[in-house]
Formats: sequence, structure tokens, C-alpha cells
Amino acid sequence: MKIGITGATGQLGRLVVEQLKHRLGAESLVALVRSPEKAADLGIASTMFDYDKPETLFEGLEGIEHLLLISGNEVGQRKVQHQRVIDAARQAGVKWIVYTSLLHAATSTLSLAAEHVETEALLQASDIPYTILRNGWYTENYTGSIPGALQAGAFVGSAGEGKISSAARADYAEAAAIILSSDGHIGNVYELAGDEAYTLHDLAAEISKQTGRNIPYNNLPEADYAGVLASQGLPQSVAEAIASWDVGASKGDLFDDRKVLSNLIGRPTTPLAESVKAGLLFSEN
Repeated sequence: MKIGITGATGQLGRLVVEQLKHRLGAESLVALVRSPEKAADLGIASTMFDYDKPETLFEGLEGIEHLLLISGNEVGQRKVQHQRVIDAARQAGVKWIVYTSLLHAATSTLSLAAEHVETEALLQASDIPYTILRNGWYTENYTGSIPGALQAGAFVGSAGEGKISSAARADYAEAAAIILSSDGHIGNVYELAGDEAYTLHDLAAEISKQTGRNIPYNNLPEADYAGVLASQGLPQSVAEAIASWDVGASKGDLFDDRKVLSNLIGRPTTPLAESVKAGLLFSEN
């Protein structure tokens, strides 16, 4: 059996590949990537797979029985790109697609949700057996801002008192590998989130604790936070999107307390303190 992994050279994809190599062996895996040369260090077979070159999709999926479709990173293009992959998968005879969606996609107010809901609908209409992994927020989405917070002397955002049930990428990667290497998941939709819910005030307090510095959380209006992000060099549209996601967090879009993820991987999800420690170590390098 061959398992294809799209986005295998991305931050999540690489972690999934390592988990699957451990569980199933490298010979069972194929990295489906735009630049196969970038996949050389993965230790598995790789093939050209470009969402914007449909002719590569069928060829890349020939012989693939199970497919992990990690959602594309081009917001606004995902529905079209995912449709192409699903069409090619049907043509190539793929027997199962596992898709990484968004936590509570059907009810989320996050701007990211729409394309995930549309992709889920495409899968449901495809006649290909599927499983949907609705991944919550990656803790790294916030800990990646630690260097800037230390430099500025404060952690800023627009999440208010919203509780965030994030988990480390490694937790979600392990869940995906478990799903792909075991039976009984077809047709299921998994709402995946971290065990520990925290506010950005809590995150700032943990940063302060570990650094011995007073790093407060400053909650800003959405437009002001977008302005801060834009001043750091982000494109205005990206800055506005990130700020809007924080506002979504304030409304509960990133909260879930059912512990589906930890039950699936058979261990607690990575604690916030551990992720902060990793973020601090990264900031020192």
C-alpha cells in the first residue's frame, strides 16, 4: 500500500512523514510536492505535485491508495486547488482521502473556515471514502511571536479573554499518522484541539515566568493590532487576516474542551509551558 502526503516538505508535513516512517516504513510513503529536490532529506520517494499544474496531479497519484491532503497554504485558492486534487484522486483510483480542515469549521467565524467547509463538501460529493481532521490552532502560531514580544516588552493581540485550545504541530502530526496507519476512521470528522485552554494573558504570564521579565499582554482593537503587524513588514491583507483571527479567538472559535486529540494519540497534548520553552530556545538561536 502506498500513502501519498501533500505538502510533505511543510512544517506539518515533515512531522507527519517522520511519524509514518516510524509506523509503516519509508517504502510505503510518497511525498507529493512542488519541488521534489526539497524532499530529498525526507528519506522517502517523492514526485512532482503542483496544484496549479493539473497534469502533474493524476501522474503523482498513480499507484497511491491512501492520500493525506494537507490543506494548501494559498488562502483564496484552496477550493480550486483542492477540487483539482480530488478530481485527480478519483481518476487515479485513490481509495481514501484524509483531509486537514479547521476546528469547528462548520460554525467558525474565522475567515479561514469557508474554504475548509467548501473542501469538506467536495469530499462528501466525491464518492471517495474520506476522513476529516479539523485541526485547532497550532501553539506555534503564538509562540512564534515570542522574539518580537521580548524585543517590544509586551505581547500584543486582539483575543481579549478568549480561551485558546491549541496544541503543538507534533500533536496534530501524530494524530494524522495514527489515522492513516489504523482502521475504523472512514467517514469520521475529528475536532482536534489541545487539552489546555489558555488566554493570551496566560501566555504572556508564562513567558514572563520563564524569562524572569515582566511581559504583559496588551489587548488592542482589531485595526490597531493589524497596524502593528503591518508595521513589522507583513502585507496589509495578511496583517488584517491575522488580527481578525484573534478576534475570532475572543469569540470562542479556538476553544474546545472535548480532548478528542489527546484521546486519539493516547497521551496529553503538549503543555503550553513546554511550547513556550521551545519558542524561547528558538528565539535564542
